[in-house]
Amino acid sequence: MMVERYKEVYKGGISEIVEKKSRFIATVRQVVSEEEALAFIEEMKKKYWDATHNCYAFVLGLNAELFRYSDDGEPGGTAGRPMLEVLIGEKIRNTAVVVSRYFGGTLLGTGGLVRAYQKAVKEGIACSTVIEKQYALKMKIETEYTGVGKVQYLMGKNKYPILSTDYTEGVCMIVLIPILDVDQAKTEIIEATSGQVKMEDIEQVYYATIDGKTEFFRLLSNNADAISLELS
Repeated sequence: MMVERYKEVYKGGISEIVEKKSRFIATVRQVVSEEEALAFIEEMKKKYWDATHNCYAFVLGLNAELFRYSDDGEPGGTAGRPMLEVLIGEKIRNTAVVVSRYFGGTLLGTGGLVRAYQKAVKEGIACSTVIEKQYALKMKIETEYTGVGKVQYLMGKNKYPILSTDYTEGVCMIVLIPILDVDQAKTEIIEATSGQVKMEDIEQVYYATIDGKTEFFRLLSNNADAISLELS
């Protein structure tokens, strides 16, 4: 079942907080499989081999079908689960986070640990690039020159990405329409062009706009193959 939109880490980040002299280093990374998530966790354990604890959480799938977490020796329920709750609460998918703690000599208590681990994850996310992917229909629109301005106006008004525009005998545009807007968008295009238009559904995709570019992701089970296209 596809979801209308969800968040995902595009580029992972690292952050560090200090609570009562204990250091909490959060490393965030995009992962697309359980194997990749586990490999990342092992990588962080080797990198921070001298840390007192290396706690982790990860969530996979558009509907969070698979998730795992570990307190790695911290009191039960004070680290991994609170870390996972941050990812779930932010609606972030296909993402793993490891928080490496160096004990500073002062006990934080269960409440203090929960707050520290959640704060560390939030800071790690803040240092990462997080994108929102939207479920959409990639569609071809063919119209006469007299209608192209009206179609472009509709696309701009609704902030629908135009991927390409080809000017020949007529005008052919490739656009992305959010899946829930498709019927209304088609009606508006027909009305704007007085019916002098041909529309063809190409494929359903997820897309996000990143640094002035449209990244669209072909649907391959729960994961995707990213292709970058300049905005027209």
